[in-house]
Order: sequence, then C-alpha cells, then structure tokens
Amino acid sequence: MPRRERNKFVKRGQVIEILIEDYAFGGKGIGRIRSEEGVFVVFVPNTLPGQLVKARVDKSKKKYAECKLIDVLKHSDDEVSVPYQDIPGAPYIQLPIDLQHKYKQESTLSLFKRIGKVENIEDLFDEFIASPNVFHYRNKMEYGFSAIGYDRENKTDIDEFTLGFKRRGVWWMGDNLEKDSGLFDKHVEDNIKHIREYCEKTGLAPWHGPKKEGFFRYFVVRKSYKTSELLFNLVTTSHDLSKFDLDKFANYLVELFGDRVAGLLHTINDETGDRTIATSGSVKLVYGKDKIVEELLGLNFEISMKSFFQTNPKSAEKLYTKVVDYALENKDAIDNTVVMDLFCGTGTIGQIIASKSNNTKIVGVDIVASAIEDAKKNAERNNIEGLQFYAADVGKFLNEHPQYKNKIRTIILDPARAGIAPKTLKKIINLNADRMVYVSCNPATQARDTEELINNGYQLKKISLVDQFPHTSHIETVVLFEK
Repeated sequence: MPRRERNKFVKRGQVIEILIEDYAFGGKGIGRIRSEEGVFVVFVPNTLPGQLVKARVDKSKKKYAECKLIDVLKHSDDEVSVPYQDIPGAPYIQLPIDLQHKYKQESTLSLFKRIGKVENIEDLFDEFIASPNVFHYRNKMEYGFSAIGYDRENKTDIDEFTLGFKRRGVWWMGDNLEKDSGLFDKHVEDNIKHIREYCEKTGLAPWHGPKKEGFFRYFVVRKSYKTSELLFNLVTTSHDLSKFDLDKFANYLVELFGDRVAGLLHTINDETGDRTIATSGSVKLVYGKDKIVEELLGLNFEISMKSFFQTNPKSAEKLYTKVVDYALENKDAIDNTVVMDLFCGTGTIGQIIASKSNNTKIVGVDIVASAIEDAKKNAERNNIEGLQFYAADVGKFLNEHPQYKNKIRTIILDPARAGIAPKTLKKIINLNADRMVYVSCNPATQARDTEELINNGYQLKKISLVDQFPHTSHIETVVLFEK
C-alpha cells in the first residue's frame, strides 16, 4: 500500500507565526506558507486579515493545516482600541462594526454559492440586520473559577485564585476578569473582581482542572432587559459546603447590586466533566425567586436559570420580526390554516405568528421537554390560543402524525447548529408545504440543506442576515423558500 504523502510544511503540535491574508466563513483567517514546493494554506479561527498571529497546528493535511490561535502578535491596521478587557468570547471587538458586517455578509453569501449551489444569491439578498446594541448585549454570562490563572505580563500560567474566562484553547487555565468585557452588564462585570475577593477570603479552593478537585466551580448570571433584574447561580462541589455560608453570600450580592438581585440559586456539581449544570447534581433556591421575566415584541416570557432563551433579546426581536414578515408575506397562506413550527424551543416564533394572524393553529415541536413546558406556560401567560406544543423528536413526530401531509401551507424551521438530519429533512419535504421560513445559527448546514430543498422543487426567494452576536464570527440567517 503506498505511504500517504506527508506535507513538508508543518507538523501537528508545532507552534508557528503566520500573517493572516484572507477571511473565510466562521471567523477563519487564512494564512499562506510559500516555498519552491508551492503554496500551503493555514486556517486560524478568530483571526483577521492583517494580523500576525502565533498558532498551534491542530490538523496537518497534505495541502492545508488547521490551527488553534495562541496569541495575536501584531494587530491589523483595521483594528481600533476599545475600553474593554479582551476575552475569548469577543475576538473581533477591536474591529469596527461595519467591517465585521462586511466580512460576515461576504463569507455567508459565498457559502450559499459554494455549498447550496445558489448562483444568483446576491440578487436574492434582502437585508443585513444589525444588533440594536453593539456592546453589552448579552443577557447571560458564565464565569469560571480556576486554581490556575494567567499572568498577562509574562504570558505564562500562575497558581492563583481566578474568576473569569478560560484562556483560549487552554481548558485548565483561567484568566481573571478585572473589568467590563463590553459584552454583558457593566455593573456586574466591574464587580466580578470583588466577588472573587469575597470567595478567596473564605479559604475554600477554586476548581483545579487537572487535579479535578476544589470547591468553587462557576458563577452564572442571567439578566432581564425588561426589569434589569439579575438572577445568580453559584456552582460548587459538595466537598467543604458546610464551611461556606450561602445566606451570607446572598446578602453580599444584595450589598453590591441592591434591588437588582432577583434571586440566588446554589448548584452542587460533583462531576469531573466541565459543565455548569450537573446531570446528577442538585439545585436549591437560597434567596429571592428562581425566575425573571423578559419581554419580546410585547409578549412576556418567564425564564429560569436553565431555560433556553435568546442571548441577545433586542436583536432577537429583529430576527423574529423578519421571520414573521416572511411567514406573513402572503397572509392567505397563514390565516385559518395550520402553521408548523419545528424545533420550536420555547415557542416564541409560533406565539408571535398566532398573535398576528386570524384563527391560525400553531403546532410546535421540540425534543427538549423543559423547553416545551416553558412554551406552554408562556402561551398561557400571554393568553394566546390555538397553540399545540409537543415534546418529541421532529422526525419521529412526523412519522407518527401522517395526517399533516398536504395540510400544512407554512413551516417554520429553526434547528440547532448541526442543522436538520437528512432523514428528517426528507419527512419535512414530504409534508408538501407551499413555503418554508428557515432560520439558522449555522449557515454552513443551512446551505447544505438548501441544495436538498432546491432539488425537491423549492426555490430560495429571499435571504436576510441578522447579527445576533457582534464581535464574534456568528451570524443568523433567515431564508424564505417557496414551492
């Protein structure tokens, strides 16, 4: 058997310095190594053209390599300084927002050409919808405790009590958040250092990743834009719990944030896996209430610590408005009919459509049972009738309810990042709906599904992009398909 030809440029695990020259979809910067043997392409996520970066080779193929970013050694000329602490969750915060939009639009539309085989995608482009808040737009943040911190001056790890975010690409190392990151609530983030000091003074240990031991694990905060209330969740192990006074900690949060504190939950997580909510752990309410209320397009939604809810609610309003515009574009296709909302989550889109149309029955389906429970409660709270929610796998649900074939004129699709499983997509196509409004947080899988829909007689009529996450590579797409 012939030996596989190895590339002569880089090896897996090697650390390289490379100039980024181009930008590909998903925030991947493209660098090139040139030699007599030809041009070798290097992909580095979360980088920009013009940056000189240090990266570790993760995968090395014959013609290209994929790397993990370690550090930006020289910034691009396009970048500007901002008054925020840099964090891994905002790699492009120094790039002016109009340039972020340009990169996102160009790279997303090129995906639909390349993967979706839609040649005239620019002609079908409807609009780019910016986030109303460019900074401080998130309504939830998870801060991690760590016994291994990062010394920013010497660029090395250090043994210290840390509360902040993981260093990019280093699962065991934390980086203290000293001030506002520009993504979440400024009042909260400017006080994270005080919360860290409070916890450190107890003498209890933060989580040590490699040793899988310690007491403090996570500090999670949810915020309501409607009421400005904050819901906190302190995640610890059960070891040494008797030495920590939860009521005293709740009082300290009230000292810091006053009547903004809606409640404090305490979660015990003794699992070694790196997740905030343990499958076997317990959650108890220490102080206040365990839910906050958020408003979207005039409807109220009650959110618990673990409910799924849009992270950028102000931008979500713009997203949902566009989905509803596409769905209601032909009102006759909605009124007095059944609209199917597949992968419906907490049922937000279905509720908005039901509130804006006549005698429309909405059938919402999602595999997450807790999301469906929330959907039912929210519909009740908002006095919206004609909604039926089912906790089921979409593919199985369509198998078990053949009565909907040829009866649905409009389908709303909002799947998870992985897109729609091919078998499930076939079942959706078999429903024979006139139109589909497909929302996606991962245009790569949506472009793949687009080719399948076109091959089955659907036409892509319009596409809009919504910037739900400024300063990241993420973009949401809303696409209208018609038979």
